[in-house]
Amino acid sequence: MIDTIALYFLLFIIYSFLGWGMEMVYCYYCTKKWVDRGFLIGPICPIYGVGCLGISILLNKYYDDPIVLFLTTAFVCSLLEYFTSYIMEKLFKARWWDYSDKKYNINGRICLEIIGAFGVLGLLLTYVIHPFIMSILGHIDSSFLNFIALVIFVIFVVDIAVSVKIISGFKSVAKSVRKDSTEEITKKIREKLMKQGGLYKRLVNAFNFEASEKLLKEVRQRIKETTSKAKDKIDKQIKKKKTK
Repeated sequence: MIDTIALYFLLFIIYSFLGWGMEMVYCYYCTKKWVDRGFLIGPICPIYGVGCLGISILLNKYYDDPIVLFLTTAFVCSLLEYFTSYIMEKLFKARWWDYSDKKYNINGRICLEIIGAFGVLGLLLTYVIHPFIMSILGHIDSSFLNFIALVIFVIFVVDIAVSVKIISGFKSVAKSVRKDSTEEITKKIREKLMKQGGLYKRLVNAFNFEASEKLLKEVRQRIKETTSKAKDKIDKQIKKKKTK
């Protein structure tokens, strides 16, 4: 039982790391610069780990039917990406990716181009990547795998805790911005976070502020409230002076 759990966890980490690497290459291809992607501080993207592990375990029954495997993989991974985007936006009031500029997108969370890529990756994973990785892990002593899995799990949990704490501070940083301009607000938030240190810098590079409309609305609302309070305070001081 422990061996199985350790194996699945290591597969999750391996696929999360490979997904992170693929994101890095894709972003470099699109922007011509390296962008450290992902929700966590470490070099992993858990959504890839969940997707790949799900495909290798649940969709393996379609191994002999590539067409069904392609379509099923594309559908399942698209649902995973859509709802992951939705949940993260609800939790942190921001998006880590946005496909609004792509054709045939759904709320900017998923698009036809990516759906097709998921299908192709599903085939590559099932017929090439997963068998290759399993062949390597199969030659490693189970006790050593369990030990490695435990060490990585501890690091993984710490990574999650620290990352969530940092990202939860984004809203407090946003509240300190005092200019009602979407472009300027985005710039100020970036600048303020980048000054916080290495961990903030790592996440701000992965954080999609431009797609974070709710965050910007909150900032604008905070600005209006602050301005209104300041105006009321000044008016009271003026009235107080006139009374004297």
